[in-house]
Amino acid sequence: MSLRKQLNKVLPTLLPSSPRDAIKGTELIRLARLGLSGNYSDASLRYHFSIMSCDPTSSIAKVEKGQGYYRRSEPLPALSGAQELLAWTQGRLDDLNGDGTTVDHAMLRIRKFRAVVTRYFEINGRFPFVFRDPFTNESPMGNLWKYPELVLVDWETGGSPDEEMSLDEEMLGFKQRLGIAPFRLHSARLRLLPSLMSYREDFFQTLSISQWAQGGELIYAGPVQDEALADGLRKLSSKYGVGVTSFGLTPEVIDELPRPAQILNAHPKETEAILSKLEYHRIAAVQSREHLDWVSLMSMRSESKDAEKLVAWLKRCIDERRAEAFKDD
Repeated sequence: MSLRKQLNKVLPTLLPSSPRDAIKGTELIRLARLGLSGNYSDASLRYHFSIMSCDPTSSIAKVEKGQGYYRRSEPLPALSGAQELLAWTQGRLDDLNGDGTTVDHAMLRIRKFRAVVTRYFEINGRFPFVFRDPFTNESPMGNLWKYPELVLVDWETGGSPDEEMSLDEEMLGFKQRLGIAPFRLHSARLRLLPSLMSYREDFFQTLSISQWAQGGELIYAGPVQDEALADGLRKLSSKYGVGVTSFGLTPEVIDELPRPAQILNAHPKETEAILSKLEYHRIAAVQSREHLDWVSLMSMRSESKDAEKLVAWLKRCIDERRAEAFKDD
């Protein structure tokens, strides 16, 4: 039996399940030898550990920060791939594995995460706009490649959504004469669980939904602890300019959070307590473009009620010379 086949059998019993308990390479070599037939050098074993940790089907993963290896968990079928967010507004996926309770629990996690992301960006001076209409029960799967979950608006005059702010009249007029928008729009895709099996789909969906905007941001709830996964995301970001962020929220932490409405309407001290649970990690910075693709935006506007509301909201803010949080009348 080849060394790799032997390691595939031996390693799952030796590796810890949590990256926090990662085992050093030297110790893993010592333990692995006890279950291997054949005399293999340290260099050969280290080489196989390194190669296998980049294989999404392998049980061994290398930690993103620090040293050591841990056991890569299996992806959750209910939350991997395109279905994860197709029904993020309806609260359930139809008859998934016949377990409605599990599905409702998964969708509650998604809604909680969306609420945390919304509140986080509000607190940090960005203006989020939520797309809902493209993700209803009857929506085509293709909408996942066309519409964002969130659009993040950055008014370049500064300010915070918690307090209405007046736009700089002189700067606004100057930019209008030059045909330059006084804001930046970034399309965001939200995902719960980062996975070496599905990160390319996550990334290229984010790239696709951001073609009309000035940038795209892929935002994960869970921590990106797998070195191979972080490396893959950084390489794609370097080439295509999509930003990647993790909020460091494990499923257990999300379960402990209040209901979505409570997160969105929390008092300052409650909000501070909720956001203190985040372990914000910028994996790759977004490369923002100078201009919007107005033709694509107008096309999307004619097909989506949410896009129409987005344009109307931005226009109202400019007309009134005041940036304010979106309110759906």
